[in-house]
Amino acid sequence: MTNATAAKTVAVAKAAPGATLLNPQDHTLVMIDFQSQMAFATHSIDAVTLRNNASLVASAAAGFGVSTVLTTVAEKSFSGPMFEEVTAPFPGQALLDRTSMNTWEDEAVIRRINEIGKPRIVLAGLWTSVCIVGPALSALDQGFEVYVIADACGDVSAEAHNRAMERMVQAGARPMTSLQYLLELQRDWARAETYDLTTGIAKKVGGAYGIGINYAKTMFGAHEG
Repeated sequence: MTNATAAKTVAVAKAAPGATLLNPQDHTLVMIDFQSQMAFATHSIDAVTLRNNASLVASAAAGFGVSTVLTTVAEKSFSGPMFEEVTAPFPGQALLDRTSMNTWEDEAVIRRINEIGKPRIVLAGLWTSVCIVGPALSALDQGFEVYVIADACGDVSAEAHNRAMERMVQAGARPMTSLQYLLELQRDWARAETYDLTTGIAKKVGGAYGIGINYAKTMFGAHEG
């Protein structure tokens, strides 16, 4: 390799986001089966943390105007209502109820996905090994980019959740966490129009990070921007 060729291959840094980072306009969030019957048997994550993380994701999506699909399975006949933490940020939005375990095999859901028309799908819900693996693998197979919010999913055991996450990652899905999702949508504290939204959600359901924000603002009047 000549010196001239080597020089051409040197990376040049730019102040720009990576292509795989999410923004509020480039994806559809699908929140799946956050329902009583599914939660009763979930043991990979405790119920309080699960509800907290689901609330964080739903609040972030609603606040940033992310296209969001809320779907249930056998809501009236078996699985019960969706968590209020998930539905409250989307007042008046209809829940798409299914019979299929794989959301991607439901015609009403797919119609809505196609109406929205985003190239990326972000998934969260119960259970990871069934109701998240199904749409993740199906969407990947059809050319979508898929992200899975791992700590806003749960399964009957840690083993079931972990193997499901591994299977999706091996197929090309990108794992992330609920707090990561919120902060990735904000990504710059200079974005003043969503600063209070982001810190407000974090203070309410952002765990120890939210406690830290409360402390810093109360004691020192601190501001991230």
